[in-house]
Amino acid sequence: TPPLPTHQTAASEGGANVFEVSYFKGNSLHIPLLDPNPPDKMPFLACINIQACCNCKKSFIDAGASLSSSGQAYLAQSPQLYKQMALCADFERVFTIGQVFRAEDSNTHRHLCEFVGMDVEMVFFEHYHEVLKVIGGMFVNMFRGLQQQCASEIEVVRNQYPAEPFTFLDPPLILNYGEGVAMLRANGVEIGDEDDLSTPNEKLLGRLVKEKYDTDFYILDKYPLAVRPFYTMPDPHNPKLANSYDMFMRGEEILSGAQRIHDPQLLTGRALVHGLDLEKIKSYIDSFRYGTCPHGGGGIGLERVCMLYLGLSNIRKTSMFPRDPKRLTP
Repeated sequence: TPPLPTHQTAASEGGANVFEVSYFKGNSLHIPLLDPNPPDKMPFLACINIQACCNCKKSFIDAGASLSSSGQAYLAQSPQLYKQMALCADFERVFTIGQVFRAEDSNTHRHLCEFVGMDVEMVFFEHYHEVLKVIGGMFVNMFRGLQQQCASEIEVVRNQYPAEPFTFLDPPLILNYGEGVAMLRANGVEIGDEDDLSTPNEKLLGRLVKEKYDTDFYILDKYPLAVRPFYTMPDPHNPKLANSYDMFMRGEEILSGAQRIHDPQLLTGRALVHGLDLEKIKSYIDSFRYGTCPHGGGGIGLERVCMLYLGLSNIRKTSMFPRDPKRLTP
């Protein structure tokens, strides 16, 4: 799949903040970089003058692409919307690996403001669990390949950062969200049926799953609809649930995904429920008006996968030049 856009006219994830950038103002193309020495009054931007920019801009207009009158754009939190639009163009399976940006003031061991994301999307024919099977199998093959091909490198890391070897099942374990909630309640956690999992509860559930099933990798299916993005397909049998899932390593989420809504009327209704500006996602909604296959996928933060597979204590150890709310150099 060709690289998908990193500039968007609107936020693509309901639960993530965005980096705002200026786009095609004057005779300069404002390219967003997390740079320690940005021009005055333009945080997080680097200006690069390009020759004949006006002609370049005109060619965009002639080709039918419109530019925002405000010149406002956002660094992509996810290529989610474009993955789906690619499927509408008859790509049955799509993946992309690239930079993802999250303007979140999360000073934790597992969050970065800029990271390498792997996003996958595919059509299915009978049930969205076909997607879980493919992505879950991909992780199993990844884990097995690391064991077989990178044993000496892993041993070098463990000499400096000791950790328990990573365990997994083939096929991977799939639990319903309700089962996970029941396990937490049995261990004294107060949590509602439609509450999202907090970070401490995710970690506790990971320990409980490891004790019961002896696996560090598992899938939690059927999340409450109330805690999922607007494009998530509701469960047709229970309107409070969604055909959505998260995948976990050592009790921490490494993938969030779902079956996507492919009906434009339902998609419009869900966007309104989430308070989104329909005009800003019009091209996305319109892409489904001529029909497309049911589909689903997910997004993966690769630095986090590396951290958890190796049992490291901090995601910054897996990034050569980590970017977080307090680090912009080197």
